[in-house]
Amino acid sequence: MTSPRTSTQQNDLEVLILAGGLSHERDVSIRSGRRVADALRSSGMSAHVHDVDGDLLAYLQQTRPDVVWPILHGSTGEDGSVRDVLDLVGVPYVGTDAAGSRLSWSKPVAKTLLQQAGASTPRFTTLPQTLFRELGTRGVLERVLEVLGLPLVVKPASGGSALGVTVVREATALPRAMVACFAYGDEALIEQHIDGVEVAVSVVDLGDGPQALPSVEIVTDGAYDFDARYNPGRSEYFVPGRLTEVQELAASELAVLAHRVLGLRHLSRTDMIVDADGVAWVLDINVAPGMTETSLFPQAAEASGYGVEELYATLVRRAAAG
Repeated sequence: MTSPRTSTQQNDLEVLILAGGLSHERDVSIRSGRRVADALRSSGMSAHVHDVDGDLLAYLQQTRPDVVWPILHGSTGEDGSVRDVLDLVGVPYVGTDAAGSRLSWSKPVAKTLLQQAGASTPRFTTLPQTLFRELGTRGVLERVLEVLGLPLVVKPASGGSALGVTVVREATALPRAMVACFAYGDEALIEQHIDGVEVAVSVVDLGDGPQALPSVEIVTDGAYDFDARYNPGRSEYFVPGRLTEVQELAASELAVLAHRVLGLRHLSRTDMIVDADGVAWVLDINVAPGMTETSLFPQAAEASGYGVEELYATLVRRAAAG
């Protein structure tokens, strides 16, 4: 992998980092934003963190930052809406545009598009909460179990940080899993559980096309839930993942395919399971990956040879160049 191009002339860029918002992942976003700001300052850039609030539009128009980096999680941060606003204001920003964000935000849509492109993804069904009110819960869930079998994974059809996600190994646990899921969204995605190695592969495009960073293997004491993701101690990470050369290649190719098919830009992260046969199964695509001290993208960046500070700075320069 070649080293990123540097530009001392662009070290004085003014970068506005959007972090916070009103989603369930607000605290994670703020932690991520602060760490990215620190990294950019260390590289010589001027970086400020701003919340998404009623003051934002006026602030953008008054300060006219050179680049905005949206590090927002949840609906407005990842569904394309904030990026639409940035396009309306006319400021360049790091990351995927509104259209690609909308495709990735909906797990069923992203999985369907990747299936059509030849990627493997667990068999799934998507059910809105209103359907259960109309048809009744029991009959629908019985049919889900008959068709998809056990074990299953129940998760919100959009969202992140494993909020509302449950692994279901017994039929009696499925109704409770649906209730937990609907606490975080009105639509549930129910998919077959795949056994294998849990891996995240980040992708960057610094101007020469998307390139996969080293895989990050996640080993967790229990479920890789919100607590395990953001509180040190419960999860162990291996970078690169303990994969064979064939498995690493399959994981990298899947992440690059997802980046291309969904029309993503600058950076992304694809979460997947690599099974014993070396097949990589796509689970989720992230256009605003976490950047906290336990997050996966920074670990991959550090292991890639770029380093976190230089990679983040290069992404900002890439966005500024248009």
